[in-house]
Amino acid sequence: MESARIVATVARIVRDLGIAEEIAQDALVAALEQWPVSGVPDRPGAWLTATAKHRAVDLVRRRETYARKLAEAGRELTEETYDPEPSGPGDIDDDVLRLVFTTCHPVLSAEARTALTLRLVGGLRTDEIARAFLVPEPTVAQRIVRAKRTLATAGVAFEVPYGADRAARLGSVLEVIYLIFNEGYAATAGDDLLRPALCEDALRLARLLAALMPEEGEAHGLAALLEFQASRTRARTGPDGAPVLLAAQNRTLWDRLLARRGLAALERAVAVGGASGPYALQAAIAACHARAAAYEDTDWATIAALYGRLAAVAPSPVVELNRAVAVSRAEGPAAGLALVDALAAAPGLARYHLLPSVRGDLLARLGRTAEARAEFARAAGLTRNERERALLRERAREPDGPDGGPGSGAG
Repeated sequence: MESARIVATVARIVRDLGIAEEIAQDALVAALEQWPVSGVPDRPGAWLTATAKHRAVDLVRRRETYARKLAEAGRELTEETYDPEPSGPGDIDDDVLRLVFTTCHPVLSAEARTALTLRLVGGLRTDEIARAFLVPEPTVAQRIVRAKRTLATAGVAFEVPYGADRAARLGSVLEVIYLIFNEGYAATAGDDLLRPALCEDALRLARLLAALMPEEGEAHGLAALLEFQASRTRARTGPDGAPVLLAAQNRTLWDRLLARRGLAALERAVAVGGASGPYALQAAIAACHARAAAYEDTDWATIAALYGRLAAVAPSPVVELNRAVAVSRAEGPAAGLALVDALAAAPGLARYHLLPSVRGDLLARLGRTAEARAEFARAAGLTRNERERALLRERAREPDGPDGGPGSGAG
């Protein structure tokens, strides 16, 4: 949980991401050695950061360029509080957001930037990043190794980009924040459906980014999308942690303050001409859900149309799968099934558990129960999240239960 902030803080001192990551790991090892004896401090995150900073400055002192480096760093060896908002227009005062912009340097390919940032900032494992990109794990591992090597070879510093340079990195930064939130919203593996700390970090970064770049419609679009998604968090799991599908969620548990923040952010995106961007379109879809007092009131026709627009500006098989769910609600399960079947050979979806999950739901709605059971069982075998697996196995036993699928059931 503290790794990204420690790496970001240390990187401002040593100006080297690889060394910063090593020092952060050293601080965590020191905690494992000392805390069992001295006890866990009242502010463990601050203890870790201070320990890492001391080690970083010690390293700088041992270099011949100590005086210059220390002056550049300008950091006192005291515990710091972090301002949740930028202190002035154009400044990036948040260390983690600064780290995101650094690892999204143009010297790296778009895929390498995102993979490295998800690793350093999001703390995601290689398999989690692989799921986000729908690519094999070895491919992601190679991207991360090569990205670190490229940054070191190019001598890329921990820096604040401005002007055109900042704008050039924005797309990668938006994608990274979005993917971090997604991993928190629906964990790749483990015993829990949610990883709330990731959602909170991503939402905080999205708000900071929107404040930092107020004329960028997609920054507001992303903030709006995450506000809407976060507003449903409390309703997405039951008391035992089991997933609750969208159709069965208690909407009185939805956080109306976050939903209002989402609507306000979406209005800002539209006001600056960003209504047609991928994140703004996804936010508009989420707004349709937020406005519906009950599941039956959902405007599926509008959602299907918005997915059609999204597919035009950001085509992907996952978008098409979500569009199929919306079409099935607006026009009937047979129409949705035709779209899903057309995706059967889509690259990247062969081991994507939501494809058979959606197909199972549509088959169940068409009364093809035996086929639906087989699809839910196949989906259960593909997911590595224990909560999702249990839900899918239950649906394999009772296919006619609550509706599933990424657009209608994932919530």
